[in-house]
Amino acid sequence: MYQRVLLKLSGEALLGGQESGIDPERLEWIADEIVDAHSLGVGLAIVVGGGNIYRGRDAEACGIDRSSGDYMGMMATVINSLALQARCEQKGLQTRVMTAIEMAKVAEPYIRRRALRHLEKGRAVVLACGTGSPYFTTDTAGALRALELKANVFLKATNVDGVYTADPAVDGNAKRYEKLGYKDYLVSGLEVMDLTAVSLCRANSLPIIVFNLLDKGNIRKVLTGANVGTLLGEAHDA
Repeated sequence: MYQRVLLKLSGEALLGGQESGIDPERLEWIADEIVDAHSLGVGLAIVVGGGNIYRGRDAEACGIDRSSGDYMGMMATVINSLALQARCEQKGLQTRVMTAIEMAKVAEPYIRRRALRHLEKGRAVVLACGTGSPYFTTDTAGALRALELKANVFLKATNVDGVYTADPAVDGNAKRYEKLGYKDYLVSGLEVMDLTAVSLCRANSLPIIVFNLLDKGNIRKVLTGANVGTLLGEAHDA
């Protein structure tokens, strides 16, 4: 279905059964899913969050200003990205970590043309440090990088199987949308994905698929056109 995709992983996806940090079994699971998806011949760029280690928006409770907290969160995304790179490469997938904040000892700086070259050579690219600026979520970083790298779709991997009319963990009558317009999502008050990211995708007609990462083979299913998750797009705007 797609020649190039941007996969957004939350830091929480790496928690597994732990309260914080990286669960080895969950890391193994995610790496297997990524390697399997890449075997389809799809260009794969990945943005990883850092919420399993530190969230910038929680900084003020510790007496840390928001900007400093966000930079600390960016450092957490580097830890996750390096872990993901290590597991993917152990499975034979050439992977490059690129950071929006330069730290040449551990990763390449994010340069758009270099990232495109890695994708053209069949390498997976893991993009760390968000946008490199505070006050922007990794969802927004994912949308920005997807557009810069000419991705055909933004894949938002979550722990639920799509966008619902309400929180399915709270409301037993919540219904899953198979398709939803950008505009409808933006006015719905739902919090599955950052509104700035959705607005950016809407302005550039980039489709978004929200799906459950923890169902085995779901990334492959999405890439091969199976009816998985929820599709957000302009064609579904009222």
